[in-house]
Amino acid sequence: MNIEWKGVMPAVTTKFLENQDLDLKNFTINIEAQLEAGVHGIILGGSLGESSTLEDYEKNILLKKTTELVSGKVPVIMNIAESSTKKAIESVKIAKDNGASGLMILPPMKYKADNRETVEFFKKIATTTNLSIMIYNNPIDYGIEVTLSMFEELASIPNIKAVKESTRNISNISKMKSKFGDRFKILAGVDTLALESLLMGADGWVAGLVCAFPKETVAIYELQKAGKIKEAIEIYRWFLPLLELDTTSKLVQNIKLAEVATGIGTEKVREPRLPLIGKERDNVLQIIKKSLKCKPKLPDYKKL
Repeated sequence: MNIEWKGVMPAVTTKFLENQDLDLKNFTINIEAQLEAGVHGIILGGSLGESSTLEDYEKNILLKKTTELVSGKVPVIMNIAESSTKKAIESVKIAKDNGASGLMILPPMKYKADNRETVEFFKKIATTTNLSIMIYNNPIDYGIEVTLSMFEELASIPNIKAVKESTRNISNISKMKSKFGDRFKILAGVDTLALESLLMGADGWVAGLVCAFPKETVAIYELQKAGKIKEAIEIYRWFLPLLELDTTSKLVQNIKLAEVATGIGTEKVREPRLPLIGKERDNVLQIIKKSLKCKPKLPDYKKL
């Protein structure tokens, strides 16, 4: 499938049963809610999807199930987060064999590669596949920044198509557009900077709270795209306290609580994560409940 790398692409959560096995029933409910809302792609196996706790065979189950559910309507993107080039290349092949439409690739895990090593890592992976690739640029969380000069070297690799922009530096979008034009599509990767990023030229949004609020997320994207900025801002301002739940170390637990509140998920996580308790849980629930009480009425955003 040809990927346009634009629009809203949820980094979906992974659902678990009480015994820690995959919960495909609730996973299906959530994916169907995303599709009904009009998302433009599905991203599996990210940090929000608790990728570090998943076995390879479980990722393959999720990939096959998602491919079946989307039935060609939108691309299915598999996240690749590996410590070695060899393992990353193996994971890419497995992802393609199991139906992935494209890839989101992180820099090397654990080892803090320098610029030359990071570029070589991406190049070697990309040249082993014809799948379309989005580079995940998140120096805050992963310690490696993919700089403009590094993207200049990567521009010669035709299937490196996009970047998930999570540097927290909005001006990076303008710098990328000024230097490369439309060579790399840019997707906002930080929920609390998403609308700002879109207004500065980002092509899409890799979203987190979309897992619980798919319609509101897609509405913001479609409204700003249609030039209805005031309407988009109104929904975004309502959304902001919820979006801030994606900016803490407990983002998985936070977002899963929000999924419970909107009826499209459970709060079960895989250990060593544990569900929130006590005051911490109460504080998150208070934010969710307060937001639900003043939930905005959405326009018919699919017909803008």
